[in-house]
Amino acid sequence: MFFGTVPVREAEGGVLAHKVRAGEKVLPKGHGLTTADCASLAAAGVAEVTIARLSPGDVPEDEAARLLAGVAAGEGVRCAEAFTGRVNLFAEADGLLLLDEAAIHAFNAADEGMTLATLLPFRRVKAGEMVATVKIIPFALPGAVVEAGRQALAVPPIRVAAFRPKRVGLILLSTPDMKPSVLAKTARITAERVASLGGEIAFEQRLPHRQAALVDAMQALDPAAFDILIIFGAAAISDRRDVIPAALAQTGGRIVHLGMPVDPGNLLLLAEWAGKPALGAPGCARSPAENGFDWVLERLFADLPVTSREIRAMGVGGLLMEIISRPQPRAGEEM
Repeated sequence: MFFGTVPVREAEGGVLAHKVRAGEKVLPKGHGLTTADCASLAAAGVAEVTIARLSPGDVPEDEAARLLAGVAAGEGVRCAEAFTGRVNLFAEADGLLLLDEAAIHAFNAADEGMTLATLLPFRRVKAGEMVATVKIIPFALPGAVVEAGRQALAVPPIRVAAFRPKRVGLILLSTPDMKPSVLAKTARITAERVASLGGEIAFEQRLPHRQAALVDAMQALDPAAFDILIIFGAAAISDRRDVIPAALAQTGGRIVHLGMPVDPGNLLLLAEWAGKPALGAPGCARSPAENGFDWVLERLFADLPVTSREIRAMGVGGLLMEIISRPQPRAGEEM
């Protein structure tokens, strides 16, 4: 592709690199110059213009952006129309953004003339939200460069895992001195959290914070009545032998992971009971503010695997928003 400044009389067929005024008429950047345009520019006293002129084998910016965005968009992602060398990509459903980061890095490293920017991986997105954008920097790219970009994105690296409807069983443990309003607020916020993901509370039980009481309740549960089980203790889970994990284990459950490198949310318990995911909720999950509990619940609703490995990988970016003005930030015990 040629790029440079030429006399107006030689500019026909070129693409304007910058906006130019011809008397009362303004020719925008990216405009393809016609014979009439060049005559108007000359009549307005414009002697030369900066243009780009495609060479054989070059792919125009919009065509390149359209092709590469189409390759990048996977399940649950749609592409908008190309404009000025850009194509935006949008989520087709509420869900989690999944990225092949290695492929995106390879694409961006292939040539400085083509770029792909995305939201962060595992970002919760809504239907219609922009999740990525492809932008071609010059007015055209050599065909070989576009092909290199296409090869880097051979497997679509941008997907949205849609949330699926789930039935949630909720068990709230309490001590005699716990205010009923705390339990009511916990139940309400949990129901709102679940509903925002497209789920519903299948049942709610309130029990004393004692292992024997929880064991009796677990033994009476019908696994077919729920898809996910959430248990809130009256106190934080501090050991695998504590009330909630011990009761789960005693009734045939399996402890997958205790704790997570996300704050707030450190004291979350991930378990499996009757083939279903079971969560011992951290105290911060009584609040609607984002915390590590949300990250796990969102993945479960998107039918994504959540194992000890996934939990351990949440540390980078796992320090969530802190209120700087709060006295003694992060101080005190988690409920």
